[in-house]
Amino acid sequence: MTDPTKAPAVLVAGAGPVGLTVAHELARRGVAVRIVERAKGPATTSRATATHARTLEIFDQMGVLPRLLHRGQRVVHFSLHMRGRRLVRFDTNYADLPTRFPFSLMVDQVITEEVLRQSLAELGVPVEWDTELQRFEPSEDGVSVSLGRGDGSVEQLDVPWLVGADGARSTVRKQLGLRLLGDTTQTWMNADVVIDADLQRNSNHLLHTGKGTILLVPFPDPGKWRAVDTVDVSDAEDWELVRARLARKISLALRRPVEVATPTWVSVFTVQQRMIQQMRVGRCFVAGDAAHVHSPASGQGMNTGIQDGYNLAWKLADVVRGYAAEELLDSYSAERVPIGKTLLGSTRTATALVALRTALAPVLIPVGLGLLNRLKPVKRKIEGKIIRGFCGLALDYAGSPLSGDSAAERGALPSGHRVGCTSGMERDHTGWGELVAQLRDPRWTLLAFTDGTGSRRLLEELDARYGDAVALRTVAPVGVDGAGPNPLADADGALRRALGAPSGGYALIRPDGYLAGTGPLEDLERTTALLRGFGLVPNGREVAQADRGTP
Repeated sequence: MTDPTKAPAVLVAGAGPVGLTVAHELARRGVAVRIVERAKGPATTSRATATHARTLEIFDQMGVLPRLLHRGQRVVHFSLHMRGRRLVRFDTNYADLPTRFPFSLMVDQVITEEVLRQSLAELGVPVEWDTELQRFEPSEDGVSVSLGRGDGSVEQLDVPWLVGADGARSTVRKQLGLRLLGDTTQTWMNADVVIDADLQRNSNHLLHTGKGTILLVPFPDPGKWRAVDTVDVSDAEDWELVRARLARKISLALRRPVEVATPTWVSVFTVQQRMIQQMRVGRCFVAGDAAHVHSPASGQGMNTGIQDGYNLAWKLADVVRGYAAEELLDSYSAERVPIGKTLLGSTRTATALVALRTALAPVLIPVGLGLLNRLKPVKRKIEGKIIRGFCGLALDYAGSPLSGDSAAERGALPSGHRVGCTSGMERDHTGWGELVAQLRDPRWTLLAFTDGTGSRRLLEELDARYGDAVALRTVAPVGVDGAGPNPLADADGALRRALGAPSGGYALIRPDGYLAGTGPLEDLERTTALLRGFGLVPNGREVAQADRGTP
């Protein structure tokens, strides 16, 4: 929890899911932070709905998932309908991407923000509403900021670091001179409606209506759906006309009468595919929609932004607290810009597939999908490819400066890849069960797979030097007692094999749950050099206090 009497080390502009994630993770690590938002209060209208598997893992590590999980609708299918027939139902295939959350959670962004705000407030950080970042002036050692409030008052503030999570019209991005590059493609309409239709609630449904499509995404509320019309976007202000038009088109696609209630929210938007080429300028950062804008076709925008914020927050916290050198922050842009480019490609493909704007679609689609339904192995491969495209689990940092040596043996996890397991693996293997709990610790994790011969003193010295920044866990074979501090059980060796760590070696896992590297655990000098290579500084707390002149 942060100390409210301390001057903020970080100012976060924007209190959407991205800004809330950044502020939460800084506060969870004891960093003094303020978060400001130009809106007068919390959002009440619906926006993003899909929370994918990787984001669910992040929320679990943050400690907020139990508050969210029961409030959403789990989706595990994608169904395509045409002329009253369900042509295909794609199922989830996470076989190559082990996760404890093999589904997408459909939950209103309003609720996601509420959960994050509540947890952040418990850490001592309230959102400052009706407070806008008007302008700022960066320097070598900080940022001078002007905050304007709704009552006309202006606050001048000097902060060491500034994070712009202030959306697609970002003040931070614009004043830094960063340009969103890309294009706009189509214009779609969103409407949140209650629909009386016999459709599976654990599936998204794409309805081909002849000239285009309507995508239906379930909310947890009974009968409520997000309807995305990819063709008709006119008269959005006339909600009765929108209701009637949706009822007619959905009934046409399903070939049965469907009742649609008056929408509770309607929005017309232009599908954009844009991003910037760098996400850090000196002591200023941008994240989420401030850095990249995606098509909503596969629900990437909010998820990608939250993953930006999570990546940035632990690095910034380590630097602020003196646990790591400032160069660590260069890895933020180095890691997240390529991810943004990758996702722009996948969302562009998803947009085209959802729209299905081809004159031959009514002829080709039934034939192709009919054949696909008969070719079960091919269909299963396609399902796996679909999952990889949007769940976030397949994204890696293999090319990052934070990805070190790795055994990379057949079947072992390469450096820069996410450490994850299924619920069955967590249940059946003690090592995985204990690591899942360990990853909720905001520190780095150093697993020392000791054989119990002469390593105890080394491990105790490492723990003394790096314990504030690194959780050192001793993983010893069954029957070996007293091998080192903070034992972690891996009775059958499943964890060591999965991570590819040699016997008597180590596996270093980043605070965001990605494998930094594996190798032999050697003497103190070499192990210290290893940790320094990742930017970590021994006795970080003393360094941080000395820099601030505090006792």
